[in-house]
Amino acid sequence: MRGFLTLAALLLFPVSGTAQEARQPEETFDVSQVRQGTAKTFMVAAAHPLAAEVGYRILKRGGTAADAAVAVQLMLNLVEPQSSGIGGGAFALYFDAATGRLSSWDGRETAPLAAGPDYWLGADGTPTSWPEAVAGGRSVGMPGTLLLLEELHRKFGNTDWAALVAPAILQAKYGFRVSPRLAASIEAAAQFRLGDFPAARAYFFDAEGNPLQAGHLLKNPAFAETLEAISAKGSAAFYHGPLAAEIVAATRNAENPGILNMEDFTKYRVIERKPVCLTYRGADVCGMGPPSSGGLSVGQVLGMLEAFDLAALGPVPEAYHLIAEASKLAFADRGLFMADSDFVTMPEGLLDRSYLAERAGLIDPAKAMDKATPGNPPWKEGALRSPDLDPERAGTSHFVAVDRYGNSISMTTTIETGFGSRLMVGGFLLNNELTDFSLAPERDGKPIANRVEGGKRPRSSMAPTIVMRDGKPVLLTGSPGGSRIIGYTLLSLIGMLDWGMTPAEAVARGHVVNRNGGTDLEEGTEAATLAGPLGALGHEINVRNLNSGLHIIAIGDEGLSGAADPRREGFVLGD
Repeated sequence: MRGFLTLAALLLFPVSGTAQEARQPEETFDVSQVRQGTAKTFMVAAAHPLAAEVGYRILKRGGTAADAAVAVQLMLNLVEPQSSGIGGGAFALYFDAATGRLSSWDGRETAPLAAGPDYWLGADGTPTSWPEAVAGGRSVGMPGTLLLLEELHRKFGNTDWAALVAPAILQAKYGFRVSPRLAASIEAAAQFRLGDFPAARAYFFDAEGNPLQAGHLLKNPAFAETLEAISAKGSAAFYHGPLAAEIVAATRNAENPGILNMEDFTKYRVIERKPVCLTYRGADVCGMGPPSSGGLSVGQVLGMLEAFDLAALGPVPEAYHLIAEASKLAFADRGLFMADSDFVTMPEGLLDRSYLAERAGLIDPAKAMDKATPGNPPWKEGALRSPDLDPERAGTSHFVAVDRYGNSISMTTTIETGFGSRLMVGGFLLNNELTDFSLAPERDGKPIANRVEGGKRPRSSMAPTIVMRDGKPVLLTGSPGGSRIIGYTLLSLIGMLDWGMTPAEAVARGHVVNRNGGTDLEEGTEAATLAGPLGALGHEINVRNLNSGLHIIAIGDEGLSGAADPRREGFVLGD
């Protein structure tokens, strides 16, 4: 069955089918009913109806999961521009059914080759503040998303490239209706300088300077022109032509100017990396390794929690206490050790079973620990560093797809904070990903692993995840949400692997997240009722808006079941 949210009034081309059903870039403006669906052959779940619809059409015509990813991402760039696009970066896990191989792909942005550890230091030698760093050219990292899409298509696609780009071209030319979520995001970003940059002001605001309202028909001829060049020439149109020069000029001539140059474009590469996997409750939970901390941190928490019978406990305060305590320990290690492993030697034992058992021994089921300190994994050079204490801001989108051939993709994609650097070129926003680096290169005389270096990729928390049993995928999950991505993804896994939840039940459950500080409980959900019990165990409680964007597909003997996060506008479609 195909399932979708009724948003026809907001779309130029209505979705077909029968109805079934620190700082964030945006608040959850409206919690709707969970969108869910089941299918026998193929399925896609993404953060906007038009993105899910184009993915569905590609899959229905016999395209692969990689083909669907190209079309979905380009449509998301148009209709969810605040979250991701070709001006940013992405990570993807891909299961190729023909070879039975799971691979992971790093399309993360890089620092300019000319950058150094002092990149974010002011004239007085002190780090720039995050609000001052975001807007303008200096925060823009070298984008990788388009080259990642092209690489996935080259390796795993079976559909003509131009046919995958065409739907976004048409939608950009003829327009789409601004959704309530996009309208709310524009209004919020107007308070944070979105209207101060001419191209963004002309696109996201009306002639009187007011943020666009829901229902406005928004056309993007500049993006259509960009996509037409990409359709004809592939990624070369982006990395080796006039568009690259235009991006360089925009970043260098903006306020807070950057130092990207053409060499950064010609030398950028997508990297295939080994997935990070840990066996949990008999399943192999696989995620993205460095420069993302997502796979390692999720794996660490799960590895520590294997010492406890969460299934027997169920979703009760005692279980959430254990999850929060394990998360504190993982985030302590994350801050000290994790960064781009092409630049920083990392301990090989962060997922070592004996090390995780030692860390789990620090968890008191009856009492919350204070702020956790990093451990001593089997390699100890990390003691020479200082931890990165800068919070990672939440932008980003996540989508999943399974095709008729058994191929699967779980992809998380971002321009960093909502609306990125505020700079627009060619009808799309440029990222502010360089603020994901530590703004200070050292602390207490010790270097920080996640400091800026030329060509380095900033640490991320993105955690696209594929769970395998007997060598085949059984579950795809992931979420946006800055450093809370780890907690959102983690709870979706525990909900389904320990507590037997369906994808719809897992995405609907209230969030409980700890990043080695206070324990965040999602307001307006059953999670908020945990404040008393967890507080009694010693947790510092924060009840707040927590805006995830989980998209999940479970693969079973009876077929596929999927769900889209009710905190956004996602869809699940399949046959």
